[in-house]
Amino acid sequence: MRIRSRLSHLAAVALAAGLTAGAAQAQFKERNFRVSNGVSKEHPMGNGLAKMGACTLEKSGGKMKIQPFWDGALGSDLTGTQSVRTGSLDMVITSTAPVVSIVPALGVFDLPFLFNTSSEADKLLDGKVGDWFSAKLPAVGLVNLAWWENGFRHTTNSKRPINKVEDFDGVKMRVMQNAIFLDTFKTLGSNAVPMAFTEVYSALETKTVDGQENPFTNIENMKFYEVQKYLTLTKHAYSPTLVLFSKKIWDTLSAQEQATLRECAVQGRDEQRRANRAMEARSVDSLKAKGMTVNEIAPAEMQRIRERSSVIYERHTKAIGDEAITMVTAELKRIRDNAGDGTKQ
Repeated sequence: MRIRSRLSHLAAVALAAGLTAGAAQAQFKERNFRVSNGVSKEHPMGNGLAKMGACTLEKSGGKMKIQPFWDGALGSDLTGTQSVRTGSLDMVITSTAPVVSIVPALGVFDLPFLFNTSSEADKLLDGKVGDWFSAKLPAVGLVNLAWWENGFRHTTNSKRPINKVEDFDGVKMRVMQNAIFLDTFKTLGSNAVPMAFTEVYSALETKTVDGQENPFTNIENMKFYEVQKYLTLTKHAYSPTLVLFSKKIWDTLSAQEQATLRECAVQGRDEQRRANRAMEARSVDSLKAKGMTVNEIAPAEMQRIRERSSVIYERHTKAIGDEAITMVTAELKRIRDNAGDGTKQ
């Protein structure tokens, strides 16, 4: 009798476990999420999406698939974002800058020389401040799954090395379609031209513009070295990247599907940042080997550039909002103080 009772108990446990697994699996439906991206598959964004996609497949029992589209095949970052808002596209991976026209507070991340290191950017974005910005997005039809990165931005051009602020004079510089980047480079003396990322190579090749500014990984991945001679390590801005999901589609997902997407986007974030920073670490030597002339700016001249661009903060405070700027600068001060780094901006 005891044996029969024990077997019955084990059968009941197995049945319950099977029912639980079945119920969990039932919360996943066959899904194919299309993702717009402006870079090529070989970019570190590809590493992040591969990791995220493998994670969603595993956790959903093969039901939830991530389908990336590369090289702006589904449109620019801004048009992709608008498609995600309407629900005609599931996801877009974009820098914050093109989204500023939709959520002005994100403009704080475009302010020149805001971050000193990628470590402090991680701490700020992965904490309460990043959550505050993400909480603003559902109201405009977007859900941010995680903060990835484009990284620190540097300047290239085909005319001359940038060694001092005066060297920006007369350089026709492509910038993102964003008021703060436009104002920053105009203030430095450039003729700033807003342009979608997918159009940049052609514009450089035809001399429609003389230069552009991007992280190392984009410069190398998009082969700008073929049409640009000079790379100056300005590190003038750090570009966070949003992994945006359509709120309209998000609301049709089960709680478990939503939780899986968030968890897998974080796994993708960790892999994307790792790959991005590994590529950055070897990019300068690689770009030199590909024929670019690379220079740093002397500290005194760099300070002059910082001072010239400092007026951008005051000019754009009203558009961005005092709350966002105060919160970000206060948190950066706290992070630096805790790290023993009181470096001023």
